[in-house]
Order: sequence, then C-alpha cells, then structure tokens
Amino acid sequence: MKPTKPTKPADPPELKLADFLCFAVYSANLAFGKAYKPILDELGLTYTQYIAIIALWEEDNQTVSGLGEKLFLESNTLTPILKKLEAIGYLRRQRDPEDERQVLVSLTDTGRRLREKGLSMDLTEACGLAADEFPRMQKAVARLRNNLIDSVRGKG
Repeated sequence: MKPTKPTKPADPPELKLADFLCFAVYSANLAFGKAYKPILDELGLTYTQYIAIIALWEEDNQTVSGLGEKLFLESNTLTPILKKLEAIGYLRRQRDPEDERQVLVSLTDTGRRLREKGLSMDLTEACGLAADEFPRMQKAVARLRNNLIDSVRGKG
C-alpha cells in the first residue's frame, strides 16, 4: 500500500475588503465627511474644526488638553486647528490664571452664534436609519471605539 500524501489544510475563506469591520467604519467616516462637506463649506469650517466647536458649545472655557482628550486628538494636531479657529474669530485661547501651564479655550460671541447654523445640519434622512436606530448605532460605535482604546492601553 502506497503511503498517502498529507493533505494541505483548507485555505482560509477569501476575505474581501468589504468584509472587514475596520474598513466599514473607515469608509463610513469618509462618507460622513462627504455628506457634511457642503454644509461645512458654507460655514467655512473643516469637519475637525466643527467638532472642536461642538465640544466648546457643550463645555466652554476648557483646557486644550481636556479638549484634546474629548476629541481624541493629540496636541500637535489640535493646536493648529485652534489657531485657525482663533484667526477666524470663533474662539480665544488664553493662559489659565490659576495654572500658567494650561491654556484655556473659549468661544467668542461669533463662535456661539455659529451654533444656530451648525445645528441645522441634519443628516438623519441621508443616514437612512430609523429614529430609534440612531442612539443604538452611536452607542455601539462608541463601545467599539472604547474597547479598541482600552485594548491598546492594555486593559482589554
């Protein structure tokens, strides 16, 4: 009897780019950027500038480091964004009188008035989600993000 040739393990299933969760999240982010672009162009803002302003609408007069944590941005990325928004006249930066090492960021009256225009950006229809799906989707994506962050920090 002839020895049998060892069989090769089955090839892993063919994975396509569209099958990767990371690509779905990445491409959804790009799609959001495209959907927001016409509205943000009207306001003269980039998406990152816009989310910085939203964070300041939520909590004005916060430290640059606190704002960076909230936006998941490093200081070297956030500082040019804040400088540009300051040059446009939407916010001001000043040293914290109680701790000179900290820089406080606050909206100007012009930055606060931008809220009315900014809040008119409703992409509900464009998303094609039912009203009850929005909070569930947001929570699921936030949980995914937090799990990934914890994993990188070694807590996962």
